[in-house]
Amino acid sequence: MGNTWLVVGLGNPGPGYSRNRHNIGYLVVEELASRLGATFKTHKSRALVAEARLGIGGPKLILAKPGTFMNLAGGPTAALAKFFDVPADHVVAVHDEIDIPFDTVKLKLGGSEGGHNGLRDISKTLGTKDYYRIRAGVGRPPGRADAASHVLKDFSSTENKDLPFLVGNAADAAELLITGGLVAAQQKFHGTEH
Repeated sequence: MGNTWLVVGLGNPGPGYSRNRHNIGYLVVEELASRLGATFKTHKSRALVAEARLGIGGPKLILAKPGTFMNLAGGPTAALAKFFDVPADHVVAVHDEIDIPFDTVKLKLGGSEGGHNGLRDISKTLGTKDYYRIRAGVGRPPGRADAASHVLKDFSSTENKDLPFLVGNAADAAELLITGGLVAAQQKFHGTEH
């Protein structure tokens, strides 16, 4: 089973949250599923799951949208990793990141969760921080506005115009990470900086 990857899009379930900045992870795994012709189905791990192959004979992708709220995303993630026998270093969490500008995508393996409750819960339930993160930039709130309420607001109308580009880039980053490795993906999406 060595070439199975679990790609978890972080977000909050329910229509009220669907266009929030915090839900970009959901949008990215939906984009990957639509590219690969996969359909989401309910899974006993309390997540919506779509299975696909990345290219003929390529890696198997388990695309997941946890059905729990963001701060409890770890339960479904750990359950899916166990169910599909995916080690932590084949888990990719796709999430919103306020510390990088809107429309920027960065990738990393391990490290701090940067105060992101979804990542914190995944680290706790997987028992390690050594899984991949695809960080989709949503930018900081203007002035001194509260970061927590910023990520729970919908994208602005200007951002919405560029949102497909950001979602597409993050989906590209996931594909390249899985087929070409972290360094190749970082070089493409970060320039030379790591």
